[in-house]
Amino acid sequence: MNSIDALRLEPAQRAQGGVTLPGSKSISNRVLLLAALAEGQTRLEGLLASDDTRVMLAALRTLGVAVDDSDPESIAVTGASRWPVMDADLFLGNAGTAFRPLTAALALMGGSYRLSGVDRMHERPIGDLVEALRGLGCEIHYEGRDGYPPLRIGAGNSEAARTVRVRGSVSSQFLTALLMAAPVLAARWGREVVIELDGPLISKPYILITLNLMARFGVEVAREDWHRFVIPADARYRSPGRYAVEGDASSASYFMALGAIAGGPIEVRGAGVRSIQGDIAFADVLEGMGARIERADHAMTVTGPVVARGERLQAFDLDFNLMPDAAMTAAVLALYADGPCRLRNIGSWRVKETDRIEAMHAELARLGARVESGADSLRVHPMAEDQWRVAEIGTYDDHRMAMCFSLASFGPVPVTILDPGCVSKTYPAYFEDFRRLIRS
Repeated sequence: MNSIDALRLEPAQRAQGGVTLPGSKSISNRVLLLAALAEGQTRLEGLLASDDTRVMLAALRTLGVAVDDSDPESIAVTGASRWPVMDADLFLGNAGTAFRPLTAALALMGGSYRLSGVDRMHERPIGDLVEALRGLGCEIHYEGRDGYPPLRIGAGNSEAARTVRVRGSVSSQFLTALLMAAPVLAARWGREVVIELDGPLISKPYILITLNLMARFGVEVAREDWHRFVIPADARYRSPGRYAVEGDASSASYFMALGAIAGGPIEVRGAGVRSIQGDIAFADVLEGMGARIERADHAMTVTGPVVARGERLQAFDLDFNLMPDAAMTAAVLALYADGPCRLRNIGSWRVKETDRIEAMHAELARLGARVESGADSLRVHPMAEDQWRVAEIGTYDDHRMAMCFSLASFGPVPVTILDPGCVSKTYPAYFEDFRRLIRS
């Protein structure tokens, strides 16, 4: 294989230094949509440059939204509550943060649209969102299997239903999509929009990101516990002028983990205690495993043991429902623990870029680990030095598989990451930054 197909990482001993995070994927695609729906021009600074944001920007341009990227430091988006192009065919790759919110926004615009993606996107469920939108009178058809993309959206005739109900047990992105599109309905109806949850909600911190960003764009949502959300009748998005995207807290988890197993200190810049992202709480997980954390407003510095010298992290048994992406990092750290580690409440992994429970089980086992998995859980046993096997790690076209398994390079044998370029989905320069921190 050539260097594009695979990346061999030799056994590492220590890591030290600092890294500045790329912009948050979750925030970047949300603010792009909000800016496109807001009155006025919004200049977005620190926007993530990755596959997911590129497909969102391409979609917005196709829909007639004015996007100016002539300034290398920022992107200017001039929004409107109704976009000029009312008939379009949009390809959205494997970007759930683009596909789900655009489905809701376009279904309420009254045009005719087709939304598709890569094969894996067509395996990721969207039925709960479609059913909620159909309940409002939106016309949405499945082109393939019921409940999954690709979708064809018709003009429809949205009704002034008293309440829209949606399930949030599969993906929080369905509720996020409805919340962000709700001001379009409020303007049409001239009254408040009420969204009620049908059953439990997973990944609540991502909804808090959505509500925080909506408020920055002038729409305050009244939240009644986690069951009912009320968008006021006069809700209209208004540009804040400028918005600076903070660093990606999910990506921070790999470098914080690096500090925890490789001595450090590793300073991770761009997200800290003022972050609006739930994954920043991964620092608490590392602290519980024995790492030392120094917290600042927009940075975290992590120092830990040196596992290459035989030192161990403390084992854990934790519910990761509130930080499912960072949980993947914890699963690899379990290899260096002083006992078996259990990750609970991670059922949402099964409908991500790949079935992450199945994928993590397979690749950890490939390294030589003993692993047990269930419908929504994973149990990983630590490895002694003589248990490690030289392995090629499959990444399943999943950026987070590639990034979290880079941490396996602190075992005693080489590890090869297959298709390392899949990190371009959220962090194109990940492996350059990772290797820059390694010390001999």
